[in-house]
Amino acid sequence: MEQSKSVLSNSKKGSFFKLMKETKPSLWMLSVALLLSVVSTLVGLVIPMFTKNLVDGFSLSSINSSQIIAIGAAFIGQTIASGVSIYLLNYIGQKMVAGLRDRLWKKLLVLPVPYYDGNRTGDSVSRMTNDTGVIKTLISEHVASFFSGIISIVGSIVVLFYLNWKMTLIMFTVIPIAALILVPLGRKMYKISVGMQDETAAFTSTLSQVLSEIRLVKASNAEQKEYKNGSMGIRNLLSFGIREGKVMAWISPIMSFVLMMLLVIVIGYGGMQVSSGGLTAGELVAFILYLIQLIMPMTQLTTFFTQLQKAKGATERIMETLDAEEEAFGSGVEVNNANQSVILSQVSFGYKPDEPVLQNVSFEMDPGTVTAVVGPSGGGKTTLFSMIERFYLPQSGVIYLGEEPIDTFNLRSWREIIGYVSQDSPMIAGTIAENLCYGVERKVSDTELRSAARMAYADEFISELPNGYNTDVGERGVKLSGGQRQRIAIARALLRDPKILMLDEATSSLDSRSEVVVQKALKNLMEGRTTIVIAHRLSTVVGADQIIFIEKGQVTGRGRHEELLQTHDMYREFAAQQLQIAGAGEDEDTI
Repeated sequence: MEQSKSVLSNSKKGSFFKLMKETKPSLWMLSVALLLSVVSTLVGLVIPMFTKNLVDGFSLSSINSSQIIAIGAAFIGQTIASGVSIYLLNYIGQKMVAGLRDRLWKKLLVLPVPYYDGNRTGDSVSRMTNDTGVIKTLISEHVASFFSGIISIVGSIVVLFYLNWKMTLIMFTVIPIAALILVPLGRKMYKISVGMQDETAAFTSTLSQVLSEIRLVKASNAEQKEYKNGSMGIRNLLSFGIREGKVMAWISPIMSFVLMMLLVIVIGYGGMQVSSGGLTAGELVAFILYLIQLIMPMTQLTTFFTQLQKAKGATERIMETLDAEEEAFGSGVEVNNANQSVILSQVSFGYKPDEPVLQNVSFEMDPGTVTAVVGPSGGGKTTLFSMIERFYLPQSGVIYLGEEPIDTFNLRSWREIIGYVSQDSPMIAGTIAENLCYGVERKVSDTELRSAARMAYADEFISELPNGYNTDVGERGVKLSGGQRQRIAIARALLRDPKILMLDEATSSLDSRSEVVVQKALKNLMEGRTTIVIAHRLSTVVGADQIIFIEKGQVTGRGRHEELLQTHDMYREFAAQQLQIAGAGEDEDTI
């Protein structure tokens, strides 16, 4: 157990540098940037020596044009080298983070549905925006100061020892004291930054959920409830921010204290040395300048390590996403013959191991036939569709196409032969035409578009819109009615020309007049295709080739409508309610 914890800890420690390596930064550009940073720092180390010579030999006659030109050239060269280095490192940082975001976005799109069942959308959005932003800030703003700071510190120490080693040793007695305080503060900052990243992700998730369902919030008078939830997230973020501020409130004053102590020691002891002749005035000035070049980078290094701790916390969350198991799009064979039976053999599945949703479900759908799945709500009908779509894999049992298990087929190839019209008719923000063609890789002509809309009984309402097929539907299609969204979904399925058609009560949102026409359109769509229909109204499936009755995840009846009326008590009860058999009342949507 301890060994596994150690391995996990080591993995987390190296995750940031591993991730940066995997982004494949431009090595030649990075080398040039670091070289220029070194040159800039080295020039900065030489300038105090010029100052020393000027102070020690100051007179009008001692100043000549070559000295002035040399100092001016040094300043200009340092400025140019520093500017180019900063730009290159910023460019590299932006490219690395762009590559990381691209990799993360690609990963999010190929993660399986169960991943999103267990992770909130806002958390994934936070990985893409906030966490990568932290890493971008580190690379583009702090890496340059880190490398130049290291060189400046080492160079300054070497020169300081050269100028006066005794004073340098006395000066360094202050630094270990500061280090004893700063190192624990750095560790504390790491813990705070990890908590801040988690809380930011949770807050983003809350905002995304509430704003995406703002109509439900308002219809339910839940503004105050959601305000309290959001306020709690804001307060938690405030708490982490205050804790971070407390740590920074220690770091900055300590660094100022160290600087002042060093200046006091240098000026006091150095002044005594100058008065006794052990040190020249120029050397004291140079010593102070080198001291500043030593202290300033130390402040920058403190900021760098603080940001590094934040980046490590962000990296761990990103790595968890990148390491998640994804759908196997590339493996498997192509579906060459979709005109075969779809067979479910002893299929069992549950979202949780101890809570089965489907239990030993078995039936066969012959090519070109219609299979209807009916039963009480919560019986597992929609889950069955998800299994066929391969959103989930069976915990036991196999689904076949002909004699081949469907998980042996290439996932993209398998889904290409399936058309799915669900109850909620999901739509993307965009135009009606974009929604109709969504997921259709081939170019769709205007004639095909209008023909599909006409068959789905959508052309009439589309033609009445101000912009026709170029009408914007709003986020999730909120500008259209439920029936209009349903007809758009049916037209989209027509354009896909699927071999296997799955209809999750595709007419449930239509009025009686529209339903009659759409039923005719669906019959045209279903012709020659293997079709499976989830039916809440038995009137939509009385003509199905077979009806599968599912109760509590188990198949309790199988046959045509007339057969089940004779053999299945619950089906007969539903039929009595909905089809006005044995004096039943009006059609009700009870299943």
